[in-house]
Amino acid sequence: MAEVPAISGSNHNRQTIAVVGLGMVGIAFIEKLLNLDTTGRYRIVTCGEETHLAYNRVALTDFFQHRNIEKLYLNSPEWYAQLNPDRFEFHTGEAVTSLNPDAHTVTTDKGRVIPYHHCVLATGSDATLPSYADLSIPGVFVYRNIADVNKLLSHAEKEEMKDAAAVVLGGGLLGLEAAKAVYDLPTVKDVTIIHRQAFPLSRQLDAQGGEVVLRRIENMGVRFLGSTSVQRLVTNEAGSLSGVELSDGTVLACNIVIFAIGITPRDDVARKSGLACVPRGGVEVDDSLQTCARDVYAIGECASWRNNTYGLIAPGIEMADILAFNFTQAETAVGTFKPRQMNTPDLSTKLKLMGVDVASFGDFFAERGANRSVAQPAQSESTEPVKHDASAPKKRHGAAAAAEGPVEALTYRDPFAGVYKKYIFSADGKYLVGGMMVGDTSDYVKLVALVKKKKALEMPPSQFILGSRSGNDDSGEDLDDDTQICSCHNVSKGQIVQCIKDGAQSVAEVKTKTKAGSGCGGCIPLMTNIVKAEMKKAGIAVNNNLCPHFAMSRADLFNVVKIKKLKTLSDIMAAAGVKADSVGCEICKPAIGSILSSLWNDNIMKPVHNANQDTNDRFLGNIQRNGTFSVVPRVAAGEITPDKLVVLGQVAKKYGLYTKITGGQRIDLFGAERADLPSIWKELVDAGFESGHAYGKALRTVKSCVGTSWCRYGIGDSVGLAIQLEERYKGIRSPHKFKGGVSGCVRECAEAQGKDFGLIATDKGWNVFVCGNGGATPRHATLLAADVPPSRVVRVLDRFVMYYIRTADRLMRTARWLEAMDGGIDKLRRVILDDELGICGDLERDMDELVGTYFDEWKAVVEDPERQKQFRQFVNTNERVGQVEQIVERGQTRPANWSKETPPLVLRETDVATPKSEWTWRKLATTSDLVLGDGGTTSAAVRYGDSQIAIFHVPGRGYFATQQMCPHRRAFVLDHGIIGDDPQSGSLYVSCPMHKRNFALTTGDCLNDSSYGVIAFDVKAEGDDLLLLLPEPAALDAVIGTSKWMVRQATAELLDRASGGTDGSPGVEVVGPAESVQAEIDGASAGCGGSGCGDAKLDW
Repeated sequence: MAEVPAISGSNHNRQTIAVVGLGMVGIAFIEKLLNLDTTGRYRIVTCGEETHLAYNRVALTDFFQHRNIEKLYLNSPEWYAQLNPDRFEFHTGEAVTSLNPDAHTVTTDKGRVIPYHHCVLATGSDATLPSYADLSIPGVFVYRNIADVNKLLSHAEKEEMKDAAAVVLGGGLLGLEAAKAVYDLPTVKDVTIIHRQAFPLSRQLDAQGGEVVLRRIENMGVRFLGSTSVQRLVTNEAGSLSGVELSDGTVLACNIVIFAIGITPRDDVARKSGLACVPRGGVEVDDSLQTCARDVYAIGECASWRNNTYGLIAPGIEMADILAFNFTQAETAVGTFKPRQMNTPDLSTKLKLMGVDVASFGDFFAERGANRSVAQPAQSESTEPVKHDASAPKKRHGAAAAAEGPVEALTYRDPFAGVYKKYIFSADGKYLVGGMMVGDTSDYVKLVALVKKKKALEMPPSQFILGSRSGNDDSGEDLDDDTQICSCHNVSKGQIVQCIKDGAQSVAEVKTKTKAGSGCGGCIPLMTNIVKAEMKKAGIAVNNNLCPHFAMSRADLFNVVKIKKLKTLSDIMAAAGVKADSVGCEICKPAIGSILSSLWNDNIMKPVHNANQDTNDRFLGNIQRNGTFSVVPRVAAGEITPDKLVVLGQVAKKYGLYTKITGGQRIDLFGAERADLPSIWKELVDAGFESGHAYGKALRTVKSCVGTSWCRYGIGDSVGLAIQLEERYKGIRSPHKFKGGVSGCVRECAEAQGKDFGLIATDKGWNVFVCGNGGATPRHATLLAADVPPSRVVRVLDRFVMYYIRTADRLMRTARWLEAMDGGIDKLRRVILDDELGICGDLERDMDELVGTYFDEWKAVVEDPERQKQFRQFVNTNERVGQVEQIVERGQTRPANWSKETPPLVLRETDVATPKSEWTWRKLATTSDLVLGDGGTTSAAVRYGDSQIAIFHVPGRGYFATQQMCPHRRAFVLDHGIIGDDPQSGSLYVSCPMHKRNFALTTGDCLNDSSYGVIAFDVKAEGDDLLLLLPEPAALDAVIGTSKWMVRQATAELLDRASGGTDGSPGVEVVGPAESVQAEIDGASAGCGGSGCGDAKLDW
């Protein structure tokens, strides 16, 4: 086979696709490919034998009225002129006469030779003619194209044709169209339809439905002859048509006869070139629509798929969709995608014929196989045990069973109004299988959607008949955005809405931009109502103040920071705060930290930003209940090499870490001491890992199945796409954490519909789901967009994520965000898909800029010794102190349990045996230990004997100190807490990172739970030294010593028994710890005996 010739000139980097035929299917393929080919990979060259541009052949009857071909054009001449000639070249009035698959060339009747990389045959069909037909006889016509219509009009307008009689052979869709056309001609007096069957539209309706149409036809004055046929044409002496002879020998006089008995695929070029064709006509194609020749495809009426050809426009458009998708989306920057394959097309139709509304949908002849059953396999004679195949088909339920099992029909017939309806249901009445309508087709779109989606019915079948008629026009309000409105061009309600939001103000504009209504026109009434309804819609904005420091919502504050380009908390407080010099609080500081990261992504370890972070972000790890941290490296999409697995195991063993595989397909290492974090990160970074941001309100994971990489059912490259998405969005801060999932097929192994964004591969692209989550209030994700081409899915998600970042409230998951959004998913679709606000371009640019600022936060610490100092447990010693007793369980160490309830505990300086007047100033730190500078609050912990003390610095306000232990859960973590103030009084406090108990820095009072209190200490600075007013170590240890308050398993069990346990039994009062427990507390109350020091209430 010859090599594909190179294309010379400016297009040498593009592959040429030669499209043979410029009809409705040919132009549909061209439009779709140009639209999907965002990288400019292809150049299209097409030839059409007609002198006209592509036009709507279904609307030929309208041409009889206006006689203007341009009104039938599917695209205006300006559309063709505006296209880049390097990407699209077209020739009208020029037919392709030969195809050379070996040389990869096509040749036209003008001698033009077009070399191609791929060739698409879209040559359509001719009218089927019986053996006796002779189109050379004056008065004999077919009804296929503009040339046929012009010949018919020219003949009918002759003087001798006045009061002519016309016969239409064929009572199907095309026959009734032709009959209506000649019926409206002023020179035609009588019209007769001759049909082999007893009633018209016998391929769409049953006898009762056909009878209703027959009556309407006859009421118009049109004669219908059924159950008969013509055996020859009769001519007069001049050789012109004078009549037709029927099968019984009767001669019916007529001056015009139109053959509309069917179509014959045009496969002459394919046959001459040696392509396989079926005997009855049609180019053989496989499931990918490829012919027997490499790189040659056939679509539309000329194609024979599984020995079937289709004369309706919708299957041809579907073929164009499939082929354009496979050319452009099977391999993209987001990975591979299983090429789409041809499936049995939907043959639903809705037309107005002879003034009668007629529709059929789904399996409208399902009753003919009403007693269908699934064949049972024969019993095997083998004695070998049968192996169970988990992937084998199971017993079918629901929609699958409905499609195979027995059916029942409900029929409504109103001979007075000329209405007939027949709806076919599964035998249990739970699923709609198909149906037909005559006279009233108002429910057509809804019923087609029910059949296609295979949704279980929410009402009894009888209501579809009794409740379907309404005097009001259908506004389409109850239709999903993915509901198909125009079946000819596969246009959904969502596309029509988008067109309106783009500025279309009339049905004509919608038709031009979406092609809806440019086929059969049956969808125009509903489309008109949708346009009217959408233009009446309005939205309501709702704002909520962020916190007492800011009288505006997070979304408003986000915009202020963005527009004014504010870069620090102090700048933001001065520009937008209630009080310009406020410190902030545990609510607004993390929210502002998130906003700054979402906009500018400066390093959060800088002191000016670090003070705004919750503990997790402050130390780049998830704090655990014993004060240690978890380490979760990024494992994008769950894909990891054996070498990296080994490294994780080695690190876990070296640092004694508890290991667990997470639900997000990552490996969590628990129990890392704060001081060890930089060392652990270095070993992981050196092995190729980076931060997984499991600590941040940011992207956590994008979970995936194995998709096409391994799975035999895979359609999309779920691993490749998940990796790309995780790599793209990693490190991006948002109002709350968000997670993704990518499933390579509808089996949904990645549980994508439980994620903030989820993608599920279909044979047409990716279904994009959003705003799902697990947690305390689970929510199933909602479909945002269906069948999104792979090349566009990232941009859809870019818009979604950035819009969420811009507009959500603080700590609001995407599920709650959508629930609170005025207009819900419809509003979100209008913003993200329809660009209702005109901001989609901005959202994409913002995301591109944000993605470009990424850096690995772990690596930044590893490479900066100064930042590593922030991870010391104590700034005045390198010694480390355990905070919670460690126990062994299932071969791994973990912290001892907390007691289920913790007794109230208010500590005061008066609890210390030594009076404060005898305390002395003691140097415990230096000013440099608190990493001062840039205006942010800072803190550090010091060790004093067995006690731990937290020191805080607030710029402009001075130094403060409290005990390190939060009494609520006996956690030594207050130096991790966020420092805040009351914007009215200015009172300062520290918020415990565990459960947000707020303790005043001057008094130690708990401001939001009077059950707890801490000791506050006086601090002063002398030069670079920081001095604290303290008693002797032993006296202080007796009150707040680490060993005294360490959480131990035995103590927790004792406290649970004391409080009544979990079984409801009465508790016992515990004044001090049992002797057996006390004996285990090594070093507790050093220098004192039991309760001999301080207050007895302080002993456990």
